[in-house]
Amino acid sequence: MSGPHRVIVGISGASGAAVGLRVVELLAATDCEIHLVVSAAAERTVAYEVGASALAEATALVHRRHGINDVGASIASGSFRTAGMIVAPCSIRSMSAIATGNLDNLLVRAADVQLKERRRLVLMLRESPLHLGHIRAMAQATESGAIVAPLSPAFYLRPHSLQELIDHMAMRAIGLLGIEELCIAAPEWSDDTPPTCPKA
Repeated sequence: MSGPHRVIVGISGASGAAVGLRVVELLAATDCEIHLVVSAAAERTVAYEVGASALAEATALVHRRHGINDVGASIASGSFRTAGMIVAPCSIRSMSAIATGNLDNLLVRAADVQLKERRRLVLMLRESPLHLGHIRAMAQATESGAIVAPLSPAFYLRPHSLQELIDHMAMRAIGLLGIEELCIAAPEWSDDTPPTCPKA
């Protein structure tokens, strides 16, 4: 693939929409060609959790936003070469559909394409607690080649704000695509001098 890296970002209806939007913002600061697909439930979640204008602002940053029902879109074809896809957040419903090949919308179809073409697919799962069916779907998605990366905040960074946690999770997701040229790196853990917890 010549030219800038193409990355697909999917936002499903789970809580944690701010992470997906931050992924878009960080990628937009590079030379990536970003393709965005947002589920109907995600539109509602974004408006509630982040704000009514947030999705429009993210859409303005991407190369193209594809309709959730446009199964004939470019990102639905394996011939459309990409560097991978991030689904952030990824609902249990979307992950289960991806794991079982139930391709009833463009988000899960695009994700399935990444798997069949052996490209990176990062699923930032957002659900807790998990029952056995969820865990089996996680295993099935992993066996098919997906990287299941739950939205897990890194408290060892001793963050001072929610935004720092969001930034770190978004950077970790981008890092899992394995594109060295992006130069978006989450802070690394170092055990040189671990911080000392203050005494109560």
